[in-house]
Amino acid sequence: MAHYFSEQPGAPSRPGVVDLVLPDLHLRLETDRGVFSPERIDLGTRILLETVPPPPREGDLLDLGCGYGPIALTMASRAPEATVWAVDVNRRSVELTERNARAAGLDKVRSVHVDDVPDDVTFNAIWSNPAIRIGKPALHEMLTRWLTRLAPGGVAYLVVQKHLGSDSLQRWLGEQGWQASREASRAAYRILRVER
Repeated sequence: MAHYFSEQPGAPSRPGVVDLVLPDLHLRLETDRGVFSPERIDLGTRILLETVPPPPREGDLLDLGCGYGPIALTMASRAPEATVWAVDVNRRSVELTERNARAAGLDKVRSVHVDDVPDDVTFNAIWSNPAIRIGKPALHEMLTRWLTRLAPGGVAYLVVQKHLGSDSLQRWLGEQGWQASREASRAAYRILRVER
C-alpha cells in the first residue's frame, strides 16, 4: 500500500485545489491524491502557521515534509529575503510545491527531494508537520538527520498531535541533547520548539 510518505505515490492523480487563508496571506494551492492532506489544509499545519513567530528574515530555512507547500510558501511569504528549502521524499509533493511556489511568485523556494539538499547548507529555522506515521525509528532518524543541520542560534518548530506521541517525542529530543520545550498547545496539538 502506498502512503503519502512513499517516494512514488501509487494513487492515480486526481488534481484539486485548496485555499490557505491566514491573517497575513491567502494562497490557492494545487493538490493531488497521494500527498499529505490533499483535500484541506491539515489542522496541525494551520495551528503551526498561526502560532509560531515569524521566521528569520534571511538565510536558509527548511520545511521538512513539505507536502504541496503550505508551510514552505508561508515561510517564503513572511521572509522574502530567505531561501526556503521545501523537502519531501514524495516526488509528487516536490513537484506540487514547485508549481505552487511559481504560481505565487515565490522564487526563493527550492523544492527538492530530501536527498538533493547540498550537504553544506545549514538552516536558521526548520518548520515541520513531521510524518509521525512513518514509525518511531524512521521518525527519529529523520529528525536527527535534519535537526543536526540547524545553524547556531537556529530553532525548529514541530507540530505533533498529543495522541500521536508529542509528549514522548519531546522527552526523546531532550534525551538526545536538544532543548525541547512546548511552545503552544491547541486542539490536541503541541508545538514543540527545538534548539541545540
